Amino acid sequence: MPVPGGGFSPGHRVLHAGPASAPILGDMLSGVRARVLPTAQRRSPDELARDLAPACGDTAAKASAFWTILTLSSVIAAGGVLTDSTATVIGAMIIAPLSTPIMGIALGSVQRLRTGAVRVVVCACLLVIAVGALFSLVLPADFNLLSDSQIASRTSPGLMDLVAALATGLAGAVALARRDVAAVLPGVAIAISLVPPLVVAGVCLGHLAGWLALGALVLFVSNLFALVFGGMVVFAALGFGTGAAGSAGGSGRPTRRTYAAMALLFAVVFVPLSANTALTLLLNMWTGRAKDVAQHWLADVPGSSVTRVDAASRTLHIHVRSPGELPPVAPLLDGLEGRIPDGIPVVVDATRGRRVDARRTGG
Repeated sequence: MPVPGGGFSPGHRVLHAGPASAPILGDMLSGVRARVLPTAQRRSPDELARDLAPACGDTAAKASAFWTILTLSSVIAAGGVLTDSTATVIGAMIIAPLSTPIMGIALGSVQRLRTGAVRVVVCACLLVIAVGALFSLVLPADFNLLSDSQIASRTSPGLMDLVAALATGLAGAVALARRDVAAVLPGVAIAISLVPPLVVAGVCLGHLAGWLALGALVLFVSNLFALVFGGMVVFAALGFGTGAAGSAGGSGRPTRRTYAAMALLFAVVFVPLSANTALTLLLNMWTGRAKDVAQHWLADVPGSSVTRVDAASRTLHIHVRSPGELPPVAPLLDGLEGRIPDGIPVVVDATRGRRVDARRTGG
């Protein structure tokens, strides 16, 4: 309320301080956008659409190049996965064109236009999975898929995979939106894995390993949504939304549906990866407890040791090495009671042997 002298009370000033901060925040965001995406280097919506939207430009030439390179990159990735060759898989990542229509989905979502990118991505995923399933036929029936590091590393994604994918998606969108940083796109292709997880899913499906295939698909979907999310954030910040700047009567501001779609994409990715991360942490805790119990169980057997403890196919495997007979397993199960959840099958994989400490060489 007014005070003598025509001033305002301190409380009155506080009530009106909030709205004044909105322009300041807007100026800060505009400053960040101007630094990250300088006007002189920005590509126009039409330029991006010609590169990213399958339905724009010379569609026949685009389709021919896309499906040819995608098929070849799938074959390269399958060969790299089955031979456990990291270099070969990286080569497949670099040439795989799958990120182009995925970014087309982001641009179409912001502009609320049908670009045909969703249909292309779905068909491309089916093709790559089919290539992986076809290559799985060369594997023997008793092949341990998890012994292949290219498969094992892509069947159990976690939150850190999401963090890396989001950063990569933003980097890829910035590189596409600017004219002067296209050189980083091969690095983006390597950092965010698209074709290899689909190949792994196909190999696992061909080997009837459904849970492993599901893990690889979750990794791919998280990377896909991270790319779309990063693209939507950058394209919306550039004002490529409905009524984009430069169009008739456009404001250049993204719609509420754009923001809602971005939030939904984040939730779709965050929830399953959070659950898998929590499960991984629990498994690590349970295997650590099981190893402690197993070491105590073998304490009275000279020369014996617990080599490792792991979980596979919902079964806890305790790998031990002993020069002689093992003690009864009843004390082991008693020790595990209350340390790990009830109902988990426990298997002791014993190897007969002992450790020999040899003398130094040359002595």
